Amino acid sequence: MSDDRLDQTQRDARREAVPFVLAAAVADIALAATSAWSDWRLLSEHDWWVWIVLAAPAVLLALVFALGFGRLGVGSEHRRKLALSLLGLLVAANLTGISLVLGSLLAGHDDLTGGQLLASAGVVLVVNVITFSLVFWEADCGGPVSRALASGRSTPDFQFPQDENPHLAGPGWAPRLKDYLYLALTNSIAFSPTDVMPLTHRAKLFMGVESLIAAVTLLIVAARAVNIVS
Repeated sequence: MSDDRLDQTQRDARREAVPFVLAAAVADIALAATSAWSDWRLLSEHDWWVWIVLAAPAVLLALVFALGFGRLGVGSEHRRKLALSLLGLLVAANLTGISLVLGSLLAGHDDLTGGQLLASAGVVLVVNVITFSLVFWEADCGGPVSRALASGRSTPDFQFPQDENPHLAGPGWAPRLKDYLYLALTNSIAFSPTDVMPLTHRAKLFMGVESLIAAVTLLIVAARAVNIVS
């Protein structure tokens, strides 16, 4: 494998992944600022800071991606394990966020406004899509570095249309972060695979968890928010 493709992978990590994951952190921090300004609360007064805590894994993950992955070796493997651990924390943080919103709903707070619910649901959905697009990106074929060094896509976790129809893809085609973003977005909306099929058990588990978070957010929180606005 040429150094060009490996260098391209490094650029992907810095130019695409870093601002991408920072967007998730900014979304949580913006919700915290809005909650503090508007006096929104979840389960108690002045608990807007919870959203800042939930943004911490995304900030740390951006730092890991900014450092790059390097060539395959002990250092790169340690960085990848750290990135996967932080992605797991980011998933847990998003689950915590939606759980707090649902807990606030079940507690029956009279001051829980439609605007607060819509903003919270929107942030959860945005962070959910960003998080799982990165999870898919890191999981498929052993991660971006392994994909860059491999001669082809062997035993992939996801089957893209270009895998089944290579004549539709350009020379040396390989899925990029934007491809996994589209996968995560369509999965969160359709609650099922669209054009990209999960092939492994872990791929199906990841897609199932993302769909579950999206379904709870859309069908319960957003629906309740619309009722309050009405």
